Amino acid sequence: MPRPTARVLALLELLQSGGVRTVAELADRLGVDERTVRRYVDHLLDLDVPVESVRGRYGGYRLGAGYRLPPLMLSDDEALAVLLGLVAGRHTGLTAVADAGHTAGETATAKIRRVLPERLRQRLDAVLDALTLTAAPGSRATAVPDSQVLLTVADAVRGHRPLAVRYTAADGRRSERTLHPYGLVAHEGRWYLTGVDPAVGEDRTLRLDRVAGVRTLPGAFEPPAAVDPAERLLHGLATAPYRYRVVLRVRSTAERIHLRLPASVAVVRELPAAEPGAARWNRVELRVDRLDWLPAVLASLDAPFAVEEPAELRTLVAAFAERLAESAARVPD
Repeated sequence: MPRPTARVLALLELLQSGGVRTVAELADRLGVDERTVRRYVDHLLDLDVPVESVRGRYGGYRLGAGYRLPPLMLSDDEALAVLLGLVAGRHTGLTAVADAGHTAGETATAKIRRVLPERLRQRLDAVLDALTLTAAPGSRATAVPDSQVLLTVADAVRGHRPLAVRYTAADGRRSERTLHPYGLVAHEGRWYLTGVDPAVGEDRTLRLDRVAGVRTLPGAFEPPAAVDPAERLLHGLATAPYRYRVVLRVRSTAERIHLRLPASVAVVRELPAAEPGAARWNRVELRVDRLDWLPAVLASLDAPFAVEEPAELRTLVAAFAERLAESAARVPD
């Protein structure tokens, strides 16, 4: 049976989840009688934890606002969520609040890590070591992976251990495959696992929220030198099979091109200069299901470009230019 101190802390954890908890509900959750619940509440009050009593038919206890933060009790999932939120905040600059020479996000992360059990701290460190963020989060809704899947994958990435993965593809097909995992990548609100299928020696990128189950296999593997999971993910997204293969030449820098055609959409490679000192051109390749949005994007590059393929895109660009010319010549009534 849990000791009284453990039950008092369990009571605090229940109250920290928010709202009013009835005495009967608390007694049932803690496995004690209602009189004992009231005694545990008195223990919390003695510790200066601001527990408030709410009267009435739906009354009970709730955690009130205090002059200092009460002791926090986090489950494994909650600790993972908090630390990942702090990491994402530092990445976007949202937690870049100065605190004696450090950011508030850094000091908060250090405090949370210091009080974590060693087992959980090691697993969370594995997630942070394996994680790469490609850019600031966009407006896309986040697809949430299972926390145990995330922790198991991170452990395998850190230890270079093979994984057996049960996966559901976008079309609903289910499969179980073996993967040598290289890293975790958070990209535009989704989590991805990058690695190689040892049976065929080909790169694989899996959406982590589509992983139904994962287990670590015996043995270990040697990852390739200087592997970049984020680069592999973006290249894989940009070269995924779609209806059209588009090849362009653009006289601009890769940085300016990626402002309109991000790395997850287009692969940009610099071409040799025609002569010394001449403006450099880049070859841009992307795969898309539709072409109708491209003329406007190409115009927004504000740089000379040429369409190598498909010919259909040239026709769309010419039609777009004609519409712009007509609009420029139109005089309002």
